[in-house]
Amino acid sequence: MYFLRIRNLRIDNHMTQAEIAELLYCKRGVYWRYEKGFRELPLSYAIILADFYDVSLDYLVGRSDIK
Repeated sequence: MYFLRIRNLRIDNHMTQAEIAELLYCKRGVYWRYEKGFRELPLSYAIILADFYDVSLDYLVGRSDIK
């Protein structure tokens, strides 16, 4: 599930939820809900995160294990 990937990528890159929320121009609480799976991650945010972490969209959303 994508929310586990975005959390693991954030932690692996030594980033805080607040820093990623700032990157996405959203509030930390909103980003927290994406990581917990309470809210669906918008495609525009998924593209930003995939570019930021240098991974494919398929990897980000769990469709592939190849970054």
